[in-house]
Amino acid sequence: MLTAINLTSPTCCSISLFSSPSSKSPSPPRARVSALCRSSLSVADMDSGAGPSLFPLHRCKTLHLVRHAQGIHNVDGDKNYKAYLSPEFFDAQLTHLGWQQVDNLRKHVHACGLAKRVELVITSPLLRTMQTAVGVFGGEGYKDRMDVLPLMVANAGECNRSAISSLDSPPFLAVELCREHLGVHPCDKRRSISDYQFLFPAIDFSLAKSDEDILWKANVRETKEEVAARGLKFMNWLWTRKEKEIAIVTHSGFLFHTLNAFGNDCHPLVKTEICKH
Repeated sequence: MLTAINLTSPTCCSISLFSSPSSKSPSPPRARVSALCRSSLSVADMDSGAGPSLFPLHRCKTLHLVRHAQGIHNVDGDKNYKAYLSPEFFDAQLTHLGWQQVDNLRKHVHACGLAKRVELVITSPLLRTMQTAVGVFGGEGYKDRMDVLPLMVANAGECNRSAISSLDSPPFLAVELCREHLGVHPCDKRRSISDYQFLFPAIDFSLAKSDEDILWKANVRETKEEVAARGLKFMNWLWTRKEKEIAIVTHSGFLFHTLNAFGNDCHPLVKTEICKH
């Protein structure tokens, strides 16, 4: 089951992510998305051939997709797209409103019991996504102790927020595959992993292949097709993980182009819900 969450509409889409095993290869099965919510469609749609699909639970994962809260680049970028080219938005942090959105979503995931069910939090290794991830799924206020690292140190990214504890929270893993559209826009360029390890001590950065950002190019922007291909690679990589219920904190562009590659075997209404920007 794949549940898409955004910060203003916490339950906007539900689709099923399941594995299709292959007898020809020992490699992990490829991910596929298919609707489990066909029964919510009209009787006319049901009569036209759209019906429910059933998959064994052991072949399913529940993914909670979260687009980061408002970043400083979004404020100007929503008014003028060229603002995303500004160097001042390098690795943009959350705005004050963004942190309010984080606090509201945190209340929601605790109230609905999701906070206790999530086994792993995957985050794009950019400041705004990691701030969102630890703010929503992290522990309560951090108290200095030798045996527990903070998920975020106080005032990380000049956020004027207290440190966030890793106590009683799921593990956090930074994954470059779920980064935003790569290239050209400074807001999508990351800092060094060394810098992030200081700001977010309890996040696992072991999957990063280099300390510096070698994926972002100043004069080359990923194509939509390349983002979608990277997204599919990320989805297939998820099947190498043992966790069944995973929260993924990422970006709107990455989500849109990745999810747009799914749902072609669904009813058009379901496809539209999956691919809604």
